[in-house]
Amino acid sequence: MKITRLILTVIIPPIGVFLKRGLGWPFLISIVLTLLAYVPGLVYALVIVLGDEKKSGSV
Repeated sequence: MKITRLILTVIIPPIGVFLKRGLGWPFLISIVLTLLAYVPGLVYALVIVLGDEKKSGSV
């Protein structure tokens, strides 16, 4: 599942954030950053997806 999430994150960054954190502020921030420019959205999504597993439950 982790590799699938990583591949989806590279293709469409908000999808990876959604799979990791669900609907919420991180998802909305990812959408905005991706719409403004792909690279900032991708970097933000990778930080969320590859970040510490302990933080995945916090909002």
